[in-house]
Amino acid sequence: MDHSAGMNGHADDKPDYERELRRAGVRITRPRRVILDILVSESGHPDAMEIFRKASAVDKTISLSTVYRTMKLLEAMGAIHRHAFEGGPARFEQASGDHHDHLIDLDTGDVIEFHSKRIEELQDEIARSLGYEIVHHRLELYGRKRRKR
Repeated sequence: MDHSAGMNGHADDKPDYERELRRAGVRITRPRRVILDILVSESGHPDAMEIFRKASAVDKTISLSTVYRTMKLLEAMGAIHRHAFEGGPARFEQASGDHHDHLIDLDTGDVIEFHSKRIEELQDEIARSLGYEIVHHRLELYGRKRRKR
């Protein structure tokens, strides 16, 4: 699955986190700019430590708490999504209009994004049969690669 979709869902557009933060009245410091640059270039679902390692390689003055504060701000604005996958640290991904679910590899920690029309239809059918309409959902599957026989 393409991990490069921007905040508006177009794969060729990169999210402009700096503009989003400025719009919210947040000052863009050099450490924040470094963190934002890493987030824009990052694909997948990095955790705060991965972002911190990359950021501190660029600027040794960047602290882990600065990374956490920046991620919290972006999450509060809806610019990124925070995922707390079972058994691992919180991971982040760009918010986009494209709904997808996640399969987490228990051996490697890899997060695979997928979309299934059948699963979406089944969830709607179940909710309707119980008298509900789904407003939001997250589906996380946890597994291991099958061994070839």
